[in-house]
Amino acid sequence: MPHSLPDPFARANERFAESFGEQALSRVPAHKLAVLTCMDARVEPLRVLGLDLGDAHVIRNAGGVATDDALRSLVISNRLLGTTTAYVIGHTECGMISFTNDELYSELEHDGIDARWLDFLPFTKIETSVRESVVRLRETTLLPDDYTVQGFVYSVTTGLLEPVEV
Repeated sequence: MPHSLPDPFARANERFAESFGEQALSRVPAHKLAVLTCMDARVEPLRVLGLDLGDAHVIRNAGGVATDDALRSLVISNRLLGTTTAYVIGHTECGMISFTNDELYSELEHDGIDARWLDFLPFTKIETSVRESVVRLRETTLLPDDYTVQGFVYSVTTGLLEPVEV
């Protein structure tokens, strides 16, 4: 049996639908841009970049890391939907620097779960993680040579983006 949205979300969705006007948006992003960023609730990439709905593809995961799945999405975004540029945006105070794989494995083992087969991809320095993701995306043969990839760190305290040199 399907679950209903909790009341606050259901009411918000009804208000949203009453004034919904984006049905004519193309699935091709207007700025030919894809953004790979963290799932952190403090990071809103469209607002950070001054973009609107329909302007860019947004791919999110824990840490904004260029995982195989993020790469899969970026290749589809490029090859099938015309994006020519990707921004990798990490952020200050990222939770991915707050643990190690072994710590999370131990936490899960307390519940009888063996997750040692999964790398949670924690890191110790945000700039290094962004740099490694940019390099991976620039070096893959799955994206064309003229595909542009740039890295940034977003400050959750100032709202500013700082470029990461690669």
